[in-house]
Amino acid sequence: MTHPDRYQPTEAVARQSITSQATIVEQSRAVAEVQAAVLVAQQRPRNRAAAVQEMRDATAQMSVASRAYFRYNRGDGVVTGVSIHLARELARCWGNVDYGLKELRRDDTKGESEMLAHAWDMQTNARASTTFIVPHIRDTKKGPRQLTETRDIYENNANNGARRLREMILAVLPAWFVQEAQANCDATLENGGGKPLAGRIADALRLFEEIGVSTQQLEAKLGRSSSTWNGHDVGQLGVIYSSIKRGETSAADEFDPTTVEPDAGVPAADITSTGRKKRAPRRAATQAKPDEEKTDGAEGTSEPATPPEIGSATNADRITGLSADSLTGPPTGAIDEPAGSE
Repeated sequence: MTHPDRYQPTEAVARQSITSQATIVEQSRAVAEVQAAVLVAQQRPRNRAAAVQEMRDATAQMSVASRAYFRYNRGDGVVTGVSIHLARELARCWGNVDYGLKELRRDDTKGESEMLAHAWDMQTNARASTTFIVPHIRDTKKGPRQLTETRDIYENNANNGARRLREMILAVLPAWFVQEAQANCDATLENGGGKPLAGRIADALRLFEEIGVSTQQLEAKLGRSSSTWNGHDVGQLGVIYSSIKRGETSAADEFDPTTVEPDAGVPAADITSTGRKKRAPRRAATQAKPDEEKTDGAEGTSEPATPPEIGSATNADRITGLSADSLTGPPTGAIDEPAGSE
């Protein structure tokens, strides 16, 4: 009988022991880093006045304000709010905030990844974290599409994780700090960083024209002509343009199709008024014919009147009379038209 000790996988046991030792070392290093970060945060607490001033200086920059908001369509409404870019900038200004996004597990068989997003104020010990599942699926206009390439999966996980990370960062930051940052970003977008409003409007029209959006569509979006736009309108268009370039929304979702046709022809009001002017002489001519028949009958001739020659004076007088009646016919307002015909 063969002894079972001869078939024990000694190499596998040794390899498992080495892996466990590496895991222990990694865990010890992570604990040491956290303890050191907490110790530094306690020894060097943040200066609120300096943090607020740093936030004001950052949000006064056009490069920060232009990326401060996201925008996309959901159903019949529009969803907008603070972007991950502004959340990270505020965490940097506030100081002593640790945040991150980790992929805990990836299952290619099920086509999903388990991820962790967290934010931690190491000075106040305020922490927010969430664990979520990200399917390896991308929604398209033709329906969901399964992702198999590594780069597509990574970008999909990063996009979904950025939304959760943004909420975790905002959860540990003071609400008044975030609200003041939003107000400053709105003011920066409105004044355009000191650039004249006329130049900003011209730049907006040119940028949207490059992506196939006409001036008529922009004016319909804002509800006013481009000559009356203000700084807030241009700032709103900037947020929409940035969202389109980042792929959060599309031009077709944001703007209605152009309703102005190339050859629109004569406006309806002009056609209506012209038609009335044309109908007025016809009615005058129709009313003149019975009067002429009555005049011919009053002469008492039993035989039908001989029609005058084309060149006779009688025909000329009659044509002249009709022309005069046509020119001095009833006014346009005297014609009975149904109410609201225009």
